[in-house]
Amino acid sequence: MNQNRIYFIKGIKNGLPIALGYLAVSFTLGITARNAGMTAWQATLTSLACNASAGQYAGFTVIAAGGTYLEMAIMELVANLRYLLMSCSLSQKFSPTSKLRHRFFVGYAVTDEIFGVAVSAPGLLNPFYNYGMMLLAVPGWALGTFLGVVMGNVLPASVVSALSVGLYGMFLAIIIPPARKSRILAVLIVISMAASYLFSKLALTASISPGIRTIILTVVIAGIAAILFPVREEEGHHAA
Repeated sequence: MNQNRIYFIKGIKNGLPIALGYLAVSFTLGITARNAGMTAWQATLTSLACNASAGQYAGFTVIAAGGTYLEMAIMELVANLRYLLMSCSLSQKFSPTSKLRHRFFVGYAVTDEIFGVAVSAPGLLNPFYNYGMMLLAVPGWALGTFLGVVMGNVLPASVVSALSVGLYGMFLAIIIPPARKSRILAVLIVISMAASYLFSKLALTASISPGIRTIILTVVIAGIAAILFPVREEEGHHAA
C-alpha cells in the first residue's frame, strides 16, 4: 500500500475522536454566533475559514458589540498569536524535502488538538497524516457550529453548558499518553498548568489577554526546557 495512504488512513482514525469533540464544543460556539445575530450559514462559513475557538468567540463578541473592522483585526491577531508558535514548532517535524504546498495546506488547520497529536508522533511528519485528521475534524467543527445556531433555543441551557466539558477531555487525551512515557514531559506539563493558573490570578498578569499569556508561558517554559533537556534530531522514518 502507498505510504501516503497508510498515513492518511491513520490520520482519519486519530481524527475521529477530535471530530466528535469538536462537534460538541463548537455547538456552544454556534449559540454564541446566533446571539450575535448571525445566520447558520454565516456561522458555518466562519468555522470553515477560521478553525479557532478562541478567535471565533472573540470575533462573534466584536460583532455583537458592533465593533469596527480594525477592532476585529486587532482582536483576532491577539487571540490567534499562539498559532504562530505552534506552526513554527510543527514545521520542524517536516522533512527538509517537504514541498511548500504541503506546509501551506497543513497550516490551514493547526488547531490545538491536531497540533498536539501531530507533534507527539515519533519521527518526521508525513503531511497526509494531518490531512486524514483534517478530513474529519474540520467538517466536525463546522457542523457543530451549524447545529448550535439552529438548535440554540431548543436545548436547556444546562445541557448546552455541559457540552463544553468535552474540550477538556480532548486535551487530557492528548497530553496523558506522552506524559506517561516521559517523566520530564510530565513535570513540564504540571509546571505549565500551575504557571498558567498563577498568571490568571496574579495582579500583574491577570489583565493580559489569555492569548498573550499563553505565548509568554510557552516561550519561557519551552525555552528553558530546550536548554536543560535538548532533544536529539530524529532521522529516518516518518511519523505514523
